[in-house]
Parts: sequence; C-alpha cells; structure tokens
Amino acid sequence: MTAGTAQAGDPSRERQSETTPPVSSSIDVDVWRGDAVGQFVRYRVPRQSSQTVLDVVTWIQRNLDPTLAYRYACRVGMCGSCAMTVNGVARWTCRTHVDRVAARDRLELRPLANLPVVRDLVCDMREFFDKWAAARGRLAPTATRKDPVPRVAPGSRERRAADAAIECIGCGVCYASCDIVAWRPDYLGPAALNRAWTLVNDVRDGGNRERLAAIAGDAGCHACHSQANCTERCPKHLAPTASIAGLKRAVSRALLKGEL
Repeated sequence: MTAGTAQAGDPSRERQSETTPPVSSSIDVDVWRGDAVGQFVRYRVPRQSSQTVLDVVTWIQRNLDPTLAYRYACRVGMCGSCAMTVNGVARWTCRTHVDRVAARDRLELRPLANLPVVRDLVCDMREFFDKWAAARGRLAPTATRKDPVPRVAPGSRERRAADAAIECIGCGVCYASCDIVAWRPDYLGPAALNRAWTLVNDVRDGGNRERLAAIAGDAGCHACHSQANCTERCPKHLAPTASIAGLKRAVSRALLKGEL
C-alpha cells in the first residue's frame, strides 16, 4: 500500500510517518558508541518541530543503526530512565527540546557521567542505588499493620521539610552532575543524601540514629562542598544542596547530644 492510498489509522501510514519524517533541515548528532573505551559516531538526523533529544536517539535507532543501546520508558518525565549527557550537561532527553540545546545544528550525546558504562548510552545504575541503601534511604517504621494509620500534620515543620525534597525519582542527573562524586567515588551523592533528609523529617520513622551515623562519615554529608550543581540540574527543581545542609545540622545536633 502506498502513502497515497493509506487510510487514517492504518499501521503502514504510521510506520511511514515514523521512518520518513518531514524534513525542513537536519542536525549532526555525535553519539558515544562502545563502553568505557569507545568513540563518537556521527549521524545526520532530520529536524522536526517540537523534536526532543529522545526523538533524535529513537530515530537513529529505528532508521540508521538498530544496535544503538539506550534507555527510556515513560517519555513524559515521570521515570527518569532516559537521562543522558547532552552537550556536556546531564538531562532528561524526553523533556529536552532540540531547539533549546543544539549549538550550530549539532548535538553530542554521552551516557551519564560518574557511572560505569554498559554500552553506548546505557550506564550501570547499581552503585547509585547501592549508595541510596547505604544512606539508609528506606523507611524504618515504628508501627505495625495492626496499629492505626499514623497522621502526619501537613503544616508541621518536619512535613514541610520532607515535602520540599520528596519528589526525587532517582534519575541520576544530580549524581552525574556532582563534582564531588567525580573526585571521590565513595561519596554517597546528592540523591541518596536527599532521600535520607526526607526520612530524618518523617515522624513515622524510627531509624534516625542509624541513618545519621551512616551519613556522618567522611563520604557522607560533610563531604559536600555546597557547589549546588545538583540543585541547578535537578529536572524536578529540588534542592539537594539544602537537604544536605539540613543533614549537616542534624548530625551536629546529634553529636552535641551524645547520640552519635
């Protein structure tokens, strides 16, 4: 069936529009290929209106090189799995429009920094989540299923502090943007410490003594130099720098009270 005879909703018409988009101009895209040892490969991709960086990567994989490895899921900024380094900056590619970031009709795409590269644009997130666990980023409940559901006053100081930091989805953009992680790989990182701060302020949690002990060491909150790269780059507009400052105060109070 040709394009002229395809009907609305016909799968062949959808495939054709997907693989042969209307071309008004093109963009050169340098994509990292390989693992930690690799090289950039240049692709020429048609420009389209409202085109995202994820659209560009998908077009390359579907039309030029099906072996290109990358991650994505929701495409609407809810999962964070499409995060990559775009022209040197960690971003969600599904929410980054080409018109905003393309310099002289060129893009450079790398996997996220500060994480091992699996292949191409895919990095290994295990150490990111291992540090989340090391920071005791899991609720330690004080109630059982037999107890009434606890009520948390929405206007309390603790609730407001937790609310300011709780929307993190674990995309790794802050971790990839953190110079401290690059300098000392054992640093827990902004996402793990931000999560710890939300739990420090959760009145339902009973694990703060162990949590503060876990984040008080050399690789914990005091390793942060407050450069605020994480806050500047967070796609959710959170402020991990402020959360880490709160942890520093909480650790100091605990030390003065003899709790650590």
